[in-house]
Amino acid sequence: MLQPVPDPTLNSAAPTVLPGGSLAGASLPGSPRTDASVPSTLNSSTLNSIAMGSSATGIQTPAPDAPVTGVPLLSPASELPAHAGERSTANRQAVELDLKVLHVVNGEHFSGAERVQSHLGRCLPAFGVAADFACVKPGKFAKLIDQQGGQWGNGFEVPMSNRFDLRAAWKVRDLVEDHGYDVLHAHTPRTAMIAAIASSLTDLPWVYHVHSPAAHDSTRKWINRLNAMIESQSLRGCSHLITVSESLRCHCVAAGISEDKVSVVHNGVPGVCPPRESTPTPGGQWTIGMVALIRPRKGLEIVLDALSQLDQQGLDVVLRCIGPFETEEYEKQIQDRIDELGIRHRVQQAGFTNDVPAALAKLDAMVLPSLFGEGLPMVVLESMAAGLPVIATRVEGTPEAITDRVEGLLAEPRDPASLAEKIGDLVRGEIDWHEMSEAAMRRHTADFSDVAMAKGTAAVYRCLVSR
Repeated sequence: MLQPVPDPTLNSAAPTVLPGGSLAGASLPGSPRTDASVPSTLNSSTLNSIAMGSSATGIQTPAPDAPVTGVPLLSPASELPAHAGERSTANRQAVELDLKVLHVVNGEHFSGAERVQSHLGRCLPAFGVAADFACVKPGKFAKLIDQQGGQWGNGFEVPMSNRFDLRAAWKVRDLVEDHGYDVLHAHTPRTAMIAAIASSLTDLPWVYHVHSPAAHDSTRKWINRLNAMIESQSLRGCSHLITVSESLRCHCVAAGISEDKVSVVHNGVPGVCPPRESTPTPGGQWTIGMVALIRPRKGLEIVLDALSQLDQQGLDVVLRCIGPFETEEYEKQIQDRIDELGIRHRVQQAGFTNDVPAALAKLDAMVLPSLFGEGLPMVVLESMAAGLPVIATRVEGTPEAITDRVEGLLAEPRDPASLAEKIGDLVRGEIDWHEMSEAAMRRHTADFSDVAMAKGTAAVYRCLVSR
């Protein structure tokens, strides 16, 4: 089970909580190892030589040349069915583990960033890396780690009582000393602050994973500004950044991060393609799905307006919303909008699911009408792996995975008419569903597997520790 870490600051002079929601007077030192050279483009030869421990890095680890097998754990092991069509997994016992990484994560939700973290915990051991997790906001993800019996790594609780409770950094330091970690890896502005301090206390390098732009991550502008400030201050001593898309790499460089300190490692998911009971018929009834932690930036209002337009055109399209709402207030706004548009009969609400592939197998297409804040959406990649056409918006990293009218369809953000047009093209049969399904699976296999993501991440770690 998740292990709470004792508070090492209760009987020490270490600082604890910053007052008044301000960073004034706080020092956010980072690792002194800030000049490590990591390639910004991780090509196949670089990945093979670094992740597998070539002589160039000075680290020798065996290379698993053959594909590894097993069931990818996307949900609690007790609840996950044995899906057909799995194309990529990782075997934790295949390679000697010679590198230990502690991920410092929020742990509150189980959405896109947490799915990245779960896949890294499961797949990194195939490249000689043991990954564990310290959760500063223990919640749904922390509980799921506990349920995996070590298959995602070990989980620890280092709870923060508020956004500026720095005591978690000393708890992370104690974990490093007790378990012998070699690298720290943060995933959010909050955990970047903790990792920066813990790095200075332990002399360990630390990596920051950019999943979305902090300055444009929500509709709450003051939260965006605060997170961007925390992130900027914390990254002054960061050893290296991983971005999930090229668009985010460009964003980081434009913000002043040195190009040689930023690498793109695209998100990746297992090749899970469960069998379908049927495929859609042009002009028939279609069920399109939206899988997300449903919050304003996901653009649910846009797809509801598009659904109303499709209904007026006589197209039989049903929207299935899969995932929890971020707040009750936002859920009420959406319910009111559904009633205002008179499309209650066109909307199904399924709530949270632990088994995304099974949910995808019951859909005819996936829709993701995001307004902004998407690094490289995991649900887009999961849909591609399942052979499910995606209708998404042209925001940030999404076009790096989807070419319009090839692996999916791209609409303009904040434009219900554009989204309705793209959905209508697919429903009417103007685009061949089967061809798009096959193209999506091919692209996933080539570029967006969970193993490829773990391999690229391991390459960054090994560049840092091989100095």
